[in-house]
Amino acid sequence: MNDRTQGSPGSPTGPSDSRPTIQLGHGSGGRMTADLIRTVILARFANPTLAALDDSAELNIDGARLAFTTDSFVVDPIFFPGGDIGDLAVNGTVNDLAVCGALPGFLSAALIIEEGFPVSDLERIVSSMQRAARTADIQIVTGDTKVVNRGKADKIFVNTSGIGVIGRNVDLGPGRVREGDVVLVSGPIGNHGIAVLSQREGFAFGTAVTSDTAPLTPLTQSLINSCGHNLRFMRDPTRGGVAAVLNECAAGAAVQIEIDESAIPIDPPVAAACELLGIDPLHVANEGKLIAIVDASAADMALEALRSHHIGSRACLVGKVTAAGAGGRVTMKTRLGARRIIDVPLGEQLPRIC
Repeated sequence: MNDRTQGSPGSPTGPSDSRPTIQLGHGSGGRMTADLIRTVILARFANPTLAALDDSAELNIDGARLAFTTDSFVVDPIFFPGGDIGDLAVNGTVNDLAVCGALPGFLSAALIIEEGFPVSDLERIVSSMQRAARTADIQIVTGDTKVVNRGKADKIFVNTSGIGVIGRNVDLGPGRVREGDVVLVSGPIGNHGIAVLSQREGFAFGTAVTSDTAPLTPLTQSLINSCGHNLRFMRDPTRGGVAAVLNECAAGAAVQIEIDESAIPIDPPVAAACELLGIDPLHVANEGKLIAIVDASAADMALEALRSHHIGSRACLVGKVTAAGAGGRVTMKTRLGARRIIDVPLGEQLPRIC
């Protein structure tokens, strides 16, 4: 289940059930988001499909396995290095379907536009959506357009929903992760979050950082075809970053996961920006990367499958599942040989990045 909120950096964080109003951190993808969903939303909408809390809901209709998902995009600024709110909205929903093992087919697009928004900017965004849909080989088949009074929204928000077909032999999820499996990441992490932040705040980090927004379908389908049942789990590390995904998987599978700091690919400008700003790159959002967990015997085959496409050309093995039945802990072996716990971020570090 996805949710996104808006606000300014530096909002206080804390348990959602102790606050009478929604805080920025409730849209972080971290513990505050999980608390809000659990205490306010799940209790009222509870059903077995929703309870899985996957990126997409799996629906079985007349023997067909369908994946269905929705997401809203409130990124600020709406144009940033490497993309804009239009291609981000298409790619984000395509990826939520793809990492569930589905082949995305159709999307809806809903636009909420503030009065006074330039038509030329709207044309630019819609053209980006058109190109992204063409690249992902999907069709935008329905939608909605609303205009709100000046000052009642921030330029433009986009909601996209999508539906795709899950292959007959696809079986993914934290429940399939086992001790001895290995953790792969499809490329350098943190580029999207730092690209948006640098554009918004006017930071210069020596070399321009561009967003990694891209459709993941070529990578996910290649992994499915090459690894079969040795592919255990896939997820795109968006809000909450790599840390949130690994903790979610470790908790769901009741395993321990250890990653190796020296093996995690991070572009130097992103690493420099994170160090300067005091941000853990494992908590920074990505929009064109995936994490895969596979049986160790299939590691080389999986890396070859990822590296066969240009968006996965820098895929790496970054960790392993070290123990079962241990309560879902994620640790990292540092470059100095020490080990530290990788926790889920509590609240929002980089607001409105997607």
